[in-house]
Amino acid sequence: MSGHHHHDNDEMHEHDRGLSYDLPVLARRRMIRLLAGASLVPLVGCSAEDSDSAAAASESSSSAGSSSTGSSSTGSSTECATIPNETAGPYPGDGSNGVNVLKESGVVRSDITKSFGDSAGGTAEGIPLTVTLTVVDAASGCGTPKKGAAVYLWHCDRDGNYSLYSEGVTEENYLRGVQETDDKGQVTFTSIFPACYTGRWPHIHFEVYGSLEDATAATSITNTSQLAFPKDVCDTVYATDGYSQSVTNLGQLSLETDNIFSDGYDQQLATMKGSVDAGYTATLTVPV
Repeated sequence: MSGHHHHDNDEMHEHDRGLSYDLPVLARRRMIRLLAGASLVPLVGCSAEDSDSAAAASESSSSAGSSSTGSSSTGSSTECATIPNETAGPYPGDGSNGVNVLKESGVVRSDITKSFGDSAGGTAEGIPLTVTLTVVDAASGCGTPKKGAAVYLWHCDRDGNYSLYSEGVTEENYLRGVQETDDKGQVTFTSIFPACYTGRWPHIHFEVYGSLEDATAATSITNTSQLAFPKDVCDTVYATDGYSQSVTNLGQLSLETDNIFSDGYDQQLATMKGSVDAGYTATLTVPV
């Protein structure tokens, strides 16, 4: 991000490890979709409309108080597809690329807007966002909540920077947190709406673990994926103070051209409600 997101050209090419890194993942996902189509297995989060219709809906403009629907809640199908696996990117903070925040005391929390522990103690500013993920068992037809699993969630700040990695915020660890799923298979995080930085559609990273113990030991990840935001909500948020660079960056992208979501985003597009004044909620069902 110009003026804020400090990356040289090599780093930008590496951001989320780029298309060359993701091609094997994309190929596997396309194969899964082909097999699902051949056996008429419905995908969780898919509506009756095709992806082109879903994309067209997400392009519609929104007022300050908006409700934008992406992935639906748990369906009644006897079989369902797991959440697509995606790269964790170069800034996971899970020990796979340098720093490991998962083993730090304080990482298990619902409010991730502030840094914790011995870090700088900063607070991420931006439009309030509440994220609720519902983790369900794909093998049971997505009808069984995964109680006692754990989710590690992280994303960039309003300037497109990632705590622990980006210049100026390497001493911060905000916008990162872990939670254990409840009886409904849900975790809820209080955060801020992330920026759109150069080359990537606005998104949130998350990893699913079999247990809280696994998550805080940074071991045995079961699923790694990303949540996408509908364009209408992005347009509304980015029109507010502090997000001006995101307007330019978003104008150069689409869900169909993003190197992660271009092969399909129906299972990853969040359902959004709220407004700039009241804040937004993003919900997504995560079959694992």
